[in-house]
Amino acid sequence: MDFAVALDHSTDLAAPGADVNQPCFHCGLPCADTSISLAEKSFCCAGCKTVFEILDAGGLQQFYELDRAPGVRPADEQGADRFAFLNDAELRATLLEFTDGQHARVTFHAPTIHCAACVWLLENLFKLHPGIGRSEVNFPRRRVSIQFDETKLTLSELAHLLASLGYAPSLNLGTPEESSKDPVARGLLMRLGVAGFAAGNIMLLSVASYFGLSPASEGFIQRAFGGISLALALPVLLYSASGYWASAWRSIRGRVLTIDFPIALGIAALFLQSLWDIAMQQGEGYLDSFAGLVFLLLCGKWFQRKTYERLSFERDYKSYFPLAVLRKTATGETAVPVARLNVGDRVIIRHGEIIPADSVLISPAASVDYSFVTGESAPLARASGDYLYAGGRQRGGSIEVEIVKVVSQSYLTSLWNSAAFSKSVRPDIATLTHLAGRYFTYAILAIALGTALFWWLYDPSFLARAFCSVLLVACPCALALAGPYTLGSAMRALGRHGFYLRNTHVVEAMARADAVVFDKTGTLTSARSQEVAYQGVPLTDTERAAVVALARHSTHPISRAVAADEVSDLAIADFEEVPGRGVQGRAEGRLFQLGSQRWLAARGDGAPSSYVAIDGDVRGRFVLKAAYRPAVRRVMESLARRFSLSIISGDGPGEANALEALCGECVEAKFQQSPFDKLDHVRALQSRGHRVLMVGDGLNDAGALKQSDVGIALTEDVASFTPSCDAILDAQVFGNLPEYLAFSRAALRVLRVAFAISLTYNIIAVSIAASGHLSPLVSAILMPLSSFTVMGFSVGATHWAARRMGVEDR
Repeated sequence: MDFAVALDHSTDLAAPGADVNQPCFHCGLPCADTSISLAEKSFCCAGCKTVFEILDAGGLQQFYELDRAPGVRPADEQGADRFAFLNDAELRATLLEFTDGQHARVTFHAPTIHCAACVWLLENLFKLHPGIGRSEVNFPRRRVSIQFDETKLTLSELAHLLASLGYAPSLNLGTPEESSKDPVARGLLMRLGVAGFAAGNIMLLSVASYFGLSPASEGFIQRAFGGISLALALPVLLYSASGYWASAWRSIRGRVLTIDFPIALGIAALFLQSLWDIAMQQGEGYLDSFAGLVFLLLCGKWFQRKTYERLSFERDYKSYFPLAVLRKTATGETAVPVARLNVGDRVIIRHGEIIPADSVLISPAASVDYSFVTGESAPLARASGDYLYAGGRQRGGSIEVEIVKVVSQSYLTSLWNSAAFSKSVRPDIATLTHLAGRYFTYAILAIALGTALFWWLYDPSFLARAFCSVLLVACPCALALAGPYTLGSAMRALGRHGFYLRNTHVVEAMARADAVVFDKTGTLTSARSQEVAYQGVPLTDTERAAVVALARHSTHPISRAVAADEVSDLAIADFEEVPGRGVQGRAEGRLFQLGSQRWLAARGDGAPSSYVAIDGDVRGRFVLKAAYRPAVRRVMESLARRFSLSIISGDGPGEANALEALCGECVEAKFQQSPFDKLDHVRALQSRGHRVLMVGDGLNDAGALKQSDVGIALTEDVASFTPSCDAILDAQVFGNLPEYLAFSRAALRVLRVAFAISLTYNIIAVSIAASGHLSPLVSAILMPLSSFTVMGFSVGATHWAARRMGVEDR
């Protein structure tokens, strides 16, 4: 009799007779044990009940009125000293944003913030502890900034309080380097504000001109208004538009014209023509159009940048390592920052924790999961004296290791910093916007110079008028705005559906991709759902119940999987855990053992397994297998119609048949691939002319993600660690990937139509301007009008395409 048990880490073990349909009053998860209750309210665990008691005692019962079951289930506690390392003076200095010895301010990243009730609770922390003065939540970034009194509350106690409420701070080696402020975004917002202020006031001063103010009758007022407008426009020219001047200069030095060069040329033409008019007392010029266009261009940049400010696309290995570990000393165990670990230090690694540096195992045995580093899905059994590489995650009980290399010299660090994993960073001059802008610039310069030459030969009095009119009316602002607003709208539409792009260039790159490469472990398979299958002599119901009861006493990942969804009323007597080997105990008068192949002297193929023995007779084994995501088959069938598909994995070829049955023969599969092999596979595809889109999830995929034309990191939690990438895809919407790629192609078609509209306008307007029949004033009016037209079409058409393809909000 074969049976499979599904492992889902988001659920709990059900107790006998429990009403699993009863939701927890605090977090809403099913209650496996209805005996945990208070005031006629059921809780799924003691942690949720404790949070309720804390909030009730603090007078924060309103928290439960803001939403149904708005809370977050607290993580398993690791003792009151879990955050003791935060009291380290050097670490405190790097984490605190301000301190004077009493008043301090710190900002924590709390990934579990998910709703308005969370924000309300965290901003009322002062009611729970007198040492907390003020707290503010940045919901998009999942950050909480807290001002507290260090004489009443230590940093570690503050972190412990947050963890007890279910908002444990995310602390890793990269945390001290993160900044809660983005100077680039702040500078853009300042330039945008200056341009908006100047544009509004200049337009106000120009109202009289719009209604035909006569220079002869009101010459002084006109000159005064012109001077004031010029003073307002100078900060726009020198500060707000500074990015365009710098970009245009770089394109000239690099001898490659980008879209910013004609934009800078048009802006300069507007300002210089206005300066001439004011100096010669011919009017106030066109500074309202000048400031307005700069404002709109900066709005496009802000619109693009603001979309995903909470996400990080440049994470490195430091964001994966813990901030501190337990170091064993002569007097006990002390939490120390990872950065201060030295060769020879003895470190305690508990279940689920990361090995921070290359080490030698001191404990009798360990089970190490290297899936995030090598791609191998099964935990590897290690014995005392074995070498452990940094980045592995301990599965099972606590182990003791001895550091042999500091963090900066470990295998994981050298892998990340390898020159082979570096991809040269260069300006993306091949995008549709830059290509159109380059040819547009050549055409307009030729037309403007040709117009000047023509009128110089036939009627020099029209030369300046015609030349300036061509430059003004042909300003490529509409062309420049089409990209940010079309592709920016596409980014936001995709983001609302769990697909977050680094910038608008990624939309174009996805639309042009013709080959898709998938990592297997953690990408096609789910990190939160695994299956364990029994192989061997069939077990009776009583034997099966005894094995499940025994497995519930073990911390080994396979044993945890065996007991995950099984209910057993049998009691285990004489329970014993044999370190590095397994567990054993008696039930119904018989000896049951669950452990390693070597311990039970069983025959096997060496695959990670937990063997079952009853009264010394080996009956079979449990084998852990990753469960494929339900949408894998549909995704592969859909993408195979348009893309060349391949799957690369660090696992052995044992999954080949399962993959072929799931994905079909049209998908190329490679196994036992190291991180460098994955990188070489992507390079080989690119050398054959393919534009490669890579989907992965771990550090072992980092090189391939960087090398590919589009690197997509799949994650179960968008706020958690992901390797450096171009896009982040929420694992819950993995099945929508074909639709997202199709939408990127639709967005590119919208962009081409927007360009066609802009070019049609320019052809007609430039033809009239070159003939000398279009005044600079009319040209300055037509320019923003064309920009608004293209912006309106770009946003509207993109949203229409999103709704048609099911990517827009429903």
